[in-house]
Amino acid sequence: MNFLQFRERFFELAIFNIHQVYAWQPDFDRNNITRWQKKGLLIKLRQGYYAFPEYKTSADISLYVANKLYQPSYISLHTALSFYGIIPEVVTSITSVSPLKTITFKNPFGEYVYKKIKEVLFFGFDLKPLSDRRAMKLATPEKAILDLLYLYPFYNTIQEMQELRFDVDFMYEELNIDRLIEFTDSFKSKALEKRVKRMLKLYDL
Repeated sequence: MNFLQFRERFFELAIFNIHQVYAWQPDFDRNNITRWQKKGLLIKLRQGYYAFPEYKTSADISLYVANKLYQPSYISLHTALSFYGIIPEVVTSITSVSPLKTITFKNPFGEYVYKKIKEVLFFGFDLKPLSDRRAMKLATPEKAILDLLYLYPFYNTIQEMQELRFDVDFMYEELNIDRLIEFTDSFKSKALEKRVKRMLKLYDL
């Protein structure tokens, strides 16, 4: 097998893993991957996961990679809040939640942080289309806020919540309070309920 045959088979996937390669060619020589890496034809994202360097310049590809690099997962927390314009910061790492263990990966596409959440709390995300006809799993704004308050319990006072600098227009005009309350109930956490009440009080909601 040559690289062109391999590229033709996997290029459209953007990111692929070694199990997909063996499913295609059970007798595939893994040394090919190492050799193509050294030539700059492939990029290693984590153990067993690879991408083609041409995708480094593709819009939104780092968000798509986040979903595929560690599954199941969906983008949430600071990255989702920044995506929606709820917080002003441009985040440097891509944050997701997963029922798997907390872990971080660094590769040429970025830094990927995955926070563990209970399996029963793995909900509240949509498939958002990206610019290249792909889609990513992204928390709804309400779930991203709740994931943040749940996983980062130091956001526990009015002052600390003020420092998050949530966009006022979003809070008054776009926040779905009914969904927020419904999702909050699913967490079955009195501490989270108190934080949510403080947040709503801060914005007179």
